[in-house]
Amino acid sequence: MATDKEVPSNTDEFLKGLFAQNPVFVQVLGTCPTLAVTNSATNAVAMGLATTFVLIMSNVAVSAIRNFVPKEVRIVTYILVISTFVTVVDYLIQAVSLSLYKALGAFIALIVVNCIILGRAEAFASKNGVVRSALDGAGMGVGFTIALLCLGCVREIVGKGALFGISLFSADYQGWVIMILPAGGFFTLAAWLQFFNWRAQRRKRAALARQEVAR
Repeated sequence: MATDKEVPSNTDEFLKGLFAQNPVFVQVLGTCPTLAVTNSATNAVAMGLATTFVLIMSNVAVSAIRNFVPKEVRIVTYILVISTFVTVVDYLIQAVSLSLYKALGAFIALIVVNCIILGRAEAFASKNGVVRSALDGAGMGVGFTIALLCLGCVREIVGKGALFGISLFSADYQGWVIMILPAGGFFTLAAWLQFFNWRAQRRKRAALARQEVAR
C-alpha cells in the first residue's frame, strides 16, 4: 500500500538552505552579486542581509496571495512584490550608511532579478503556507549570507590583510590585489565550490561504506 510522502519539519525547511541546498555552493545561483560585492566581508554581510530580508518578505507575501493570483500573471505579480521589498531595502541602506550604499551600488536594485528570490517564490512560496514559506526564505537567505561571507572573508584577508576593515597583519603585508578585483571572485568561488564538491563526495562514499557494512 502506498504511503504518504513524509513532510519535512519546519526545522528542516530552514536548515536545508544552509548547506544541503545552499543557493550558491550547491545550486550555484545568484553568482552575479556573489562575485561582485564580496571584495570585503562588510559588503558581503550587507548584501546577504538585504537579500535575506527580501527573500523572507516576498515568500510571505507570495504565499499569502497565492490563491488570489491568476496563473497567467503570477510571474509579473511576484516580480512586483519582490521589487516593492527591494525598494524598502534600498531606502533602508541609504538611511543607515550612505558609504555602504555607494559600495553596493546597482547590485541592491538588481536583487529584483536575483534568480534565488524569484525561484523560491515560484517553486516554494506559491505552493506552501506562510510559515513554511517564511522559514524557507530565511534558510535560503542565511545560506546565501554564509556563502557571501565565506568569499568576502577570504578575499579581504588575502587581498587586503584585513577583516571587516580591521588590519590583521603588520604594515609590511603585501596583499594580493587580484583577490579584491573581479578575477579574485572567480578564483575564490571556484575554490569554495571545489571544497563543497569534495565534501559531498566524501559523505557519499561514507554512506555507501556504511551500507556495505550493514549488509
